[in-house]
Amino acid sequence: MDPRPYLTVAVLLFLLGAAGFLVRRNMLVLFLAVELMLNAAGLALITFARMHLSMDGEALFFIMLALAAAESAVGLAMVIAIYRNRHTLNADKLDDLRG
Repeated sequence: MDPRPYLTVAVLLFLLGAAGFLVRRNMLVLFLAVELMLNAAGLALITFARMHLSMDGEALFFIMLALAAAESAVGLAMVIAIYRNRHTLNADKLDDLRG
């Protein structure tokens, strides 16, 4: 199996997520960009596990998938709570949340 196409897609997905995180200020877009980077890391993990004929990568990916689901639920709940209190999702306007 040639891993180059899979790793190329993983790198492109990660770069797209990183660019979305750095450029956009909407909290939902930031949240989706982080999810995209996490999925790119999962694809790279699966690819390297497949290259080395190991099932450890698949097991770690399922753990990572469960953590991503929990992170999605908690993150979305935080975004909804912030929107209800501040009526905006622009991250630049939420600087008063600093401790």
